[in-house]
Amino acid sequence: MLIFVALLYVSLVSALIWLVLFPGGRTALARGWSGLRAVLERRADRLRHVGGRYAGAMRGTLGPGLRERLAAAVRRHKVLLAIGVPAVAIPSLLALALSSPGMLPVYESSEALPDAQVAALLKGEHLVPPVSLPPVAFTTREVELVRPLLVDASRNWGLLRPDFSQRLLLAFKIMKERHGYDMALLEGYRSPARQDMLAQAGGHVTNARAFQSWHQYGLAADCAFWRDGKLVISEKDPWAMRGYRLYGEVAESLGLTWGGRWTMMDFGHTELRLRGVMLR
Repeated sequence: MLIFVALLYVSLVSALIWLVLFPGGRTALARGWSGLRAVLERRADRLRHVGGRYAGAMRGTLGPGLRERLAAAVRRHKVLLAIGVPAVAIPSLLALALSSPGMLPVYESSEALPDAQVAALLKGEHLVPPVSLPPVAFTTREVELVRPLLVDASRNWGLLRPDFSQRLLLAFKIMKERHGYDMALLEGYRSPARQDMLAQAGGHVTNARAFQSWHQYGLAADCAFWRDGKLVISEKDPWAMRGYRLYGEVAESLGLTWGGRWTMMDFGHTELRLRGVMLR
């Protein structure tokens, strides 16, 4: 479907360029439309008198004169068309091939709800946030190397939307009980000012500016692991990388979007995309 839309877009843009840049194209279109209208009027008049015997003859008939003029126009401007059409088509097709809808800030998934079993569990049990980690946990050498701007991040569970925080807490619970990983919240709600500050730090931090991230709506969180009294964030640790993949599976089973599937992978990031929230 996306390929069809892209091809339709390229065709329409190419036709518009032809009409704008080439006077002969506008003339040919005007003559063609006049000829087509005259043909249709004659056929309609004939049908009114004769009946429906000639209805099939109208299908696909635009008149030989129009086809000849179009072919002549293409021959006259074949060099410009050979340059212009690829110039329009190639960037559009490359953008389509290299992008993923999930990476778009305003993209809202239609599969935000978990399965019936998880929904029943979420409805029947209110999970409580874990005890906050000591501030010194976010000032270790590893944390400063991997996430140097983390020390001022908000880890207030109360600023997260309940429908997201309950899914996230359930993911923490499953990771602990089923896989033996203790999870830790690195950053939850993020103010617009902080979002812009992180965006200015470079694309290796974030590509989203203020109100282009689900963090601003209390619907996203960055998480990592707690092992032996220390935060483990880097995916270079094999134990942590295994945990991130398990965390992604658990999060997606709860209806969350996992950043580990993005082009710019963010293994500890999850978000809940609710319709209409990002557009407000």
